[in-house]
Amino acid sequence: MIPAAVLLTALLVLFSVAHAADYPPSKVDSASDDFHGVKVPDPYRWLEDAKSPDVQAWMKTQNAFARERLKTLPGRDAIADRLRKLYYVDDLGVPQHQGSRYFYWRRHANKEKMIVYWKEGKDGAEQVLFDPNGWSADGSVSLGAYSITEDGRTVAYTIHQNNSDEATLYVMDVATGKKSDVDVIEGAKYAHASWTPDGKGFYYTYLPSGPEIKTSERPGFAEVRFHKLGDNPKTDKLVHERTGDPTKFIGAGLSRDGHWLTLSIQNGWTSNKVYFKDARDEKADWKPLATDKPFLYHVFDWKDQFYVVTNEGAARSRVFKVDPQNPARDQWREIVAERPDATLEEASIVGECLSLRYLINATTELQVRDLEGKVIRNVALPGVGTAGGLYGKEDEDEAYYVFVSFTTPRQVYQTSVKTGESKLWTKLEIDVDPAPFTVDQVWVTSKDGTKVSMFLVHRKDWKKDGDNPTLLYGYGGFNVAMTPSFNSGIYPWLEKGGVYAVANLRGGSEYGEEWHRQGMLEKKQNVFDDFAAAAQYLINEKITRPERLAVNGGSNGGLLVGAFTVQHPDLCKCVVCEVPLLDMVRYHLFGSGKTWVAEYGSADDAKLFPAILAYSPYHHIVAGTKYPSLLMLSADSDDRVDPMHARKFVAALQAASTGGPVLIRIETNAGHGGADLVKAAVEKGADKFAFIFEQLGVK
Repeated sequence: MIPAAVLLTALLVLFSVAHAADYPPSKVDSASDDFHGVKVPDPYRWLEDAKSPDVQAWMKTQNAFARERLKTLPGRDAIADRLRKLYYVDDLGVPQHQGSRYFYWRRHANKEKMIVYWKEGKDGAEQVLFDPNGWSADGSVSLGAYSITEDGRTVAYTIHQNNSDEATLYVMDVATGKKSDVDVIEGAKYAHASWTPDGKGFYYTYLPSGPEIKTSERPGFAEVRFHKLGDNPKTDKLVHERTGDPTKFIGAGLSRDGHWLTLSIQNGWTSNKVYFKDARDEKADWKPLATDKPFLYHVFDWKDQFYVVTNEGAARSRVFKVDPQNPARDQWREIVAERPDATLEEASIVGECLSLRYLINATTELQVRDLEGKVIRNVALPGVGTAGGLYGKEDEDEAYYVFVSFTTPRQVYQTSVKTGESKLWTKLEIDVDPAPFTVDQVWVTSKDGTKVSMFLVHRKDWKKDGDNPTLLYGYGGFNVAMTPSFNSGIYPWLEKGGVYAVANLRGGSEYGEEWHRQGMLEKKQNVFDDFAAAAQYLINEKITRPERLAVNGGSNGGLLVGAFTVQHPDLCKCVVCEVPLLDMVRYHLFGSGKTWVAEYGSADDAKLFPAILAYSPYHHIVAGTKYPSLLMLSADSDDRVDPMHARKFVAALQAASTGGPVLIRIETNAGHGGADLVKAAVEKGADKFAFIFEQLGVK
């Protein structure tokens, strides 16, 4: 634990440091908090209020300052031209069969947003279901999730302003494209329509808003409702009341036959409680299925049987079969045991079989078993990489799966569940030649001796001379696995001799729930140690050196590279930090912060506070330190991770660092995931890689 006096001195002294760069000014105030007797200064507290004229002015001048410098970087226009060729492409999604109709998305090389189409039968004429390209003049209105009725006649979908998480739900007739004027539901941030079999109504999660509800407390007001088509949504039936706990998520889903309604109350990414009821009986009460143990339970059903995927007693997960008429825990029957060599990532029923997606050393194995868990076959994937589980219906033999790797663009295969025969259905054609590149998987030893895997993508003719420009990427949290994926945006980097490294840090799901838990709460520092060990490996193995190393991460990965910046300022030359968390003392007071308390803990917890303060990046910036150059990528409409993190960190680092430039680029009309426009992705990517190229001396 850092003594309060030391922390206060470090934060206040930094403001006297002069820097050669003529940054726009950032005022300093005397704000502070007292946590459990420890005074924590917060000199840039004023930057939390995005509505303040002062903060608006600061954002405008800082953004202009950054963009003026980024646009003049050597090679930026050439990078943008290359990205246009890579990003403006034709692509096709997996078809979804509903009734007599097929639905799929298509990306066009001359469009900014993907379009959703439908056909009557496989050979019917292609018709537009959604074309968001014309929804707003500036492209700021986006399509969210959509859910189609069993007969394929009606669709419920969400629309987002500025690609933020906030949403409104609408209902539309598929054949006519007519949108209902009555079935319009505000507060659809967490909503996904779970339709009744007759298509006359759906269950959804409703999230109210209003001046009386604090943003940070809002998730606790979510409740499950039922909407009958044609009724006023304000009169929708309450199916499950709000929890009142902003750290919890709540949602419900109806079985395809309309028999069983299951409810999940989720505590972050570590555990949930599951209840169920007979949806055909209006008087039926909720019954507990899995409510008394701190584990994860994913429940799906078929023919009046529940299938439960859980990490209870199995860190790498297993599958049980449960009779809803006799749901007591001691009556559950294990049909798929935990594997010691693989982590079960996903399970579903397709073609009257179980589709199981495993991870082995962070790469996919796709397996088909019968409904009693007996292995039928492994799906023969076209290489070592990442595949989605089988996509299809429970009672239809035709299914699809998607495959990608670092050097294989997206491929979709059509398969027969019964015979196992597969054929290529479509593939992404892109202006990339993967032949000169190869992928290695290496193992890194972290600070406490833990072995951490890492992928290295590089030219086959590389030399380990310590001079390869290298970009290290990581995430490390929320049970998210970093598996091989095809990212066309890294090819301008690879084509110039760059090495791309992706580390499988603790906090992810690559090696089971224990791997996740070793990177959360009071053990979060393990994640940063793993990442530092990955960087040190790249240096020790003479793949690169600090002057030729860049690091990148976003969201929770932004926290990762922020912590890396202040803990290991000598290990890399530059940092690209995207939509991050950086003030971990106050994160839970903003945006969706309280839904992450199960992952990070909270400074309000006296036991966890010392560990949180010990790594909180914003609180460990020290005056006169030569920090790596920083490009902060923020978004003005990010309602998930509040942009105050980016603003405060940049202001403090600009005042303190004697190193390279510290810039903040703020994307307008954009949420946590960006602006949902290809042209915006091109511009951001060009700025990002031009910055890295210039910093690492890549021509």
